[in-house]
Amino acid sequence: MQISVVIPVYKSEQTLVQLHRRLSDVLNQHDIEYEIILVEDCGGDNSWQVIQNILAEDKRVVGVRLTRNFGQHAATICGIAYAKGEWIVTMDDDLEQNPDDILRLISKAEEGKDLVYGVYPTRSHASWRNVTSSIMRKLFDLAIPNMNYNYSSFRVIRRDVAKAITTFDSPYPFIDGYLSWITHNYGTVEVEHHSRFHGQSTYTFTKLLKHSINIFVTFSDLPLKLVTWIGFVAFLIGAVWGSSIILMNLFGNVVASGFSSLMSGVVFFGGLNMLILGILGEYIGRINFKVTKKPLYMVSESCNCEDKTQCYINKD
Repeated sequence: MQISVVIPVYKSEQTLVQLHRRLSDVLNQHDIEYEIILVEDCGGDNSWQVIQNILAEDKRVVGVRLTRNFGQHAATICGIAYAKGEWIVTMDDDLEQNPDDILRLISKAEEGKDLVYGVYPTRSHASWRNVTSSIMRKLFDLAIPNMNYNYSSFRVIRRDVAKAITTFDSPYPFIDGYLSWITHNYGTVEVEHHSRFHGQSTYTFTKLLKHSINIFVTFSDLPLKLVTWIGFVAFLIGAVWGSSIILMNLFGNVVASGFSSLMSGVVFFGGLNMLILGILGEYIGRINFKVTKKPLYMVSESCNCEDKTQCYINKD
């Protein structure tokens, strides 16, 4: 198998047929041995039925259905676990990424790269998302210096590197964080970012914020360092404040603090303590999730899978 194309599917019943047709046309034209792995992440629509219809006509399609919604990164890792290709391509299900560009990414990878990203000079997302994405990438670059900065969900990964991703044991997966830890031998190819074929992005501001927090806490100790410095600064403020009160008492220049100033100090330092405890709690919570050994994903059923030990797991 030369190429495995892994696609996490979420609420994409309107795009799957067109996506499959365009992928097949591109890969068949170049006489490439390939497979397409569609991982249905329980979006609540009719995507699984559409996947079954597709694989009934094309035996090069593998359909995998998860037991519940585990998220894009978990679904992608699930697809990678099933992949048999020498090169593993990951892409979205909304046709914002052009299947024609896969061959350009493969060509770049064959120059000796472990990993190649398709990067976008301009993005078709809403303005607020482009701005927040740019800000978060700069923050990630600061907090996680060894991270591959030009990352995207449109990737070509060498098989052994991709398979190494499946060995990571974390309840909060971030594929590009894993790849940055595994290799820095990566390249980029500029590709056009097209408009969605149907509907709107399911990534809301809240989901993006949660994802960003997960990345910071999972792959960086910067929040803990900030907590240390905040605590140190708060200690200095308290020490100076307390020393000034003692000196004023010694020299008889006693000034009775008002209730407002007293309460403002209590609220400020109380809030600071809660912030510090909250950040520590995030790290402790992740430790707890990790030691419970919960699986990253669970497969409900799969079709056209040659490895029967992985097929029809927990099928109702």
